[in-house]
Amino acid sequence: MKEPSVKDLKKYLQGMAKLPKAKYITSERLAHIIGIYPEVINENLSFFDPMIMMDYTFNLLELVPAIKKFIEDKENKRAPVPKPVVVKRNEVDLYESYFDFIYKKLTIGGMIDKSAELTDKDLKILKKLITEELANRKAKK
Repeated sequence: MKEPSVKDLKKYLQGMAKLPKAKYITSERLAHIIGIYPEVINENLSFFDPMIMMDYTFNLLELVPAIKKFIEDKENKRAPVPKPVVVKRNEVDLYESYFDFIYKKLTIGGMIDKSAELTDKDLKILKKLITEELANRKAKK
């Protein structure tokens, strides 16, 4: 049984809210309000109670707390999108060439540090420096 989409669930809750005094809302009654077939509503809401598929007289108001909790959990669960690493020109200009970058980042007193690790930002700076070096060599030919 697949999960219903949050968008659809919000639409169902909004439709149920249009009948504030109703004590009993069936899928057919909700279907007339929001314009979706009762079978589709039952299929989506069967995630919360599988008996909905067999009983068309099921009171959908009983599912409102479960639906609200599901929506809240889904919205809180969204992972923040990581920001891409951006390298600015002034950061690249700190180094004269790719060799200068390697000397400053990967050596200690002239000796190569094998345990040194580069961050994503360092790798992007190195990539830009190498690209510049290749462009300079191409221009000389």
